[in-house]
Amino acid sequence: MKHWIQAARLRTLPLSLSGIIVGSAYAYHQGYSNWKIVVLALLTTLGLQVLSNFANDYGDGIKGTDDNRIGEKRLVAAGIITAQQMKKAVIITAIITFIIALTLIYIAFGKENFVLSLVFILLGVGSIGAAIKYTVGTNAYGYSGFGDVFVFIFFGLVSVLGSNFLFTHFVDWKLLLPACSIGLLSVAVLNLNNMRDIENDRISGKNTLVVKLGLQKAKAYHYFLIISSIITMLVFALITETSIIPIFAAIGGLILNIKVVHNATSYEDFDPELKKVALSTFALSIFFWICLVFLQ
Repeated sequence: MKHWIQAARLRTLPLSLSGIIVGSAYAYHQGYSNWKIVVLALLTTLGLQVLSNFANDYGDGIKGTDDNRIGEKRLVAAGIITAQQMKKAVIITAIITFIIALTLIYIAFGKENFVLSLVFILLGVGSIGAAIKYTVGTNAYGYSGFGDVFVFIFFGLVSVLGSNFLFTHFVDWKLLLPACSIGLLSVAVLNLNNMRDIENDRISGKNTLVVKLGLQKAKAYHYFLIISSIITMLVFALITETSIIPIFAAIGGLILNIKVVHNATSYEDFDPELKKVALSTFALSIFFWICLVFLQ
């Protein structure tokens, strides 16, 4: 059991919850509340994240990409879990996650909104497919430098706007700003991961955006991601006249992260920063929720 918990990579889970928390908090601010939607949305995104982690362990493991990786070891590459066992875990997790998603969609839209239900079912299928295809298969998009785009879309736009839509059944375009902020920070975590693994990925033929850009340009790209995320959240607070406390809850760790990345001299320096940026993003979402639910 401890090996499966390790394969689930618990440290990645808070980041995946951040978008749901932000979208749900803003729904409450808009006058919508349903605890069943909140719980099921959180469980769905947890399922998708665990599915992604299992699929990445499987995909990179069978391709040999993880043989010499830095940081947290992967179970298939280490021979602790067989590729066949991990493949079965991917299938089972995908089925469970899809069932939870179907329940969420039914609670949110009922029988009378068939078109909306169908759209979200397709979105759920797409999310499951994206979680698996990051590293699995001959045309895995993570091996072609498109991981950043998919992370921004699913961790940011889909997570925040989609979860909010489950409550409201309409899109408030102001929410694009915090959705972009969460998406940019999620991409920053991926970028740190890829900067850490740049040499191993290059050797293994995993052409991430970092491999394509080179380390120095990837660092500049990282500064852009962090600073842009702070700006978009600040603009949202000014437009909606909501609290800027969430920004201050995260800005210290994020600015410190920029300094560490700038001064990094070895690939190992990037590994601890993944957790710091992920937790800063989670702190941002939690304080966003506190301010909109309790202080407005």
